Amino acid sequence: MILKRRVFVLALIALCQSFSFVFAQSPAQAPVAAPAEHRKTSEPYTGDLTIFDSPGRDERLQINRVMDILGITAGKTVADIGAGSGWFTVRAARRVGEGGVVYAADINPESIRYVDDRARKEQLRNVKTILSEPDDPLLPAGGVDVVLLLKTYHEVADPVALLKNLRAALRPGASIGIIDRNGNGEDHGVGRDVVIREATQAGYRLLEQYDFVKGDKMDYFLVLVLKE
Repeated sequence: MILKRRVFVLALIALCQSFSFVFAQSPAQAPVAAPAEHRKTSEPYTGDLTIFDSPGRDERLQINRVMDILGITAGKTVADIGAGSGWFTVRAARRVGEGGVVYAADINPESIRYVDDRARKEQLRNVKTILSEPDDPLLPAGGVDVVLLLKTYHEVADPVALLKNLRAALRPGASIGIIDRNGNGEDHGVGRDVVIREATQAGYRLLEQYDFVKGDKMDYFLVLVLKE
């Protein structure tokens, strides 16, 4: 009887050790959070740049009123991020005059060549082009009064990073304008609430918003400033 009991105890110990080995080899794994996904964006435009200079675009976008609101006046330094054909660049360059500067920043080398050639033909010596990076416009530090992203924001793959990198280039009181159309990110538009949320994450606050750009109310115009 004692021998049977001893055999039973030894078997029980062996069984427990077996379970312990199994649990030691297969520890419970803590749930791993899925990486955050970037929202959808549109492919950056690489086609014919002349389409941005369609007749009547000045009136449709009311670009002079936009520049008035952003405070683009003589002597100011302006950055056109996503400059494309330089449509806005040359208009801002005429506004700021010889005492001002307009930086035309774009990630497309063809766009940079196009704007350089355009500025030369139009004798705008105050235009400087910058071949920028997708998440950094590479503007000079502390030297920019006004920034405009005109129909560009929906193409930025990491807008929060770009806006954060932009901060170092801004002078105190600088204004950032964003003109875009409502959309889902991949249809050449992005919701204004999405832009405001991302700008807030990057350290900006909404100062003003308008709907006068384009009569169909699909476009919006946001004015941002750095949080104090």
